[in-house]
Amino acid sequence: MSVQKVSPLAIQTGDYLLKFNGRTLVMGILNVTPDSFSDGGLFLNKNEAVKKGIALADEGADIIDVGGESTRPGADPVSLQEELERVIPVITELADSVDVPISVDTYKSEVAKEAISAGASLINDISGLRFDEEMATLAAEKKVPVVLMHIKGSPRDMQLDPHYDNMLEEIKNYLSDSIKIGTEAGIDKDKIIIDPGIGFGKKIEDNFELIKNLGYFRALGHPILVGPSRKSFLWKTLSVSPNDTLDATAAAVTASILFGADIVRVHDVTGISGAIKIADLIANAAEVN
Repeated sequence: MSVQKVSPLAIQTGDYLLKFNGRTLVMGILNVTPDSFSDGGLFLNKNEAVKKGIALADEGADIIDVGGESTRPGADPVSLQEELERVIPVITELADSVDVPISVDTYKSEVAKEAISAGASLINDISGLRFDEEMATLAAEKKVPVVLMHIKGSPRDMQLDPHYDNMLEEIKNYLSDSIKIGTEAGIDKDKIIIDPGIGFGKKIEDNFELIKNLGYFRALGHPILVGPSRKSFLWKTLSVSPNDTLDATAAAVTASILFGADIVRVHDVTGISGAIKIADLIANAAEVN
């Protein structure tokens, strides 16, 4: 098996340079929420959240992804003010405490704007610039990289019997349209990362198919981010709790890297680091003809 990885390049994000040079980058998850599916409530306290963010950086995360609204299946949206109150104090302090870029996980342009002012330098938008029409313009004006993810529906209804006639083609077209929205707004094409949206409007079997076919999205010409960590397609398949999926997450991360992922988004940076290192060595090994 040989899956083409992203060509060697780098993405400037604030004062940092994210380099793709044969090593998969790691985005560490920091949920400042009461209701995320596996760590809800653990880091609502600002000091605990900052402590966790520092730990993620010390463990080797290349990016810290801070989110203040749960996007688990069935989740209700939170108000703009509540999301701001959750994430901005954490980002402000974390930006002075870690030497890695901070991403804000939001689909609200006002949250992204305030987060960038507080020290974030990357936007992770689960809607692919669809839920807030001002997001693309903001990202272009601030010259920050964006992660454009595919979602079918909204977090509240995305898992209510999702159906595709041709899943891979539909996701590719969605991402292509999101890229167009971004570039037409003025986002530099070299600052766009794509994410096929594991678990966001997909049946269990769809997620396995997505990972196996990550190379299908390489034609879009952008680095690919994948977030399988603790997702329900893993723990439901194994009949375990979300927090008992470290081995399953490691397997999904390894497969994702071998099939073409350039960035993996995970909760357990230390626990997954060995799998990432070995997967990178396999992915970069010279083929024997």
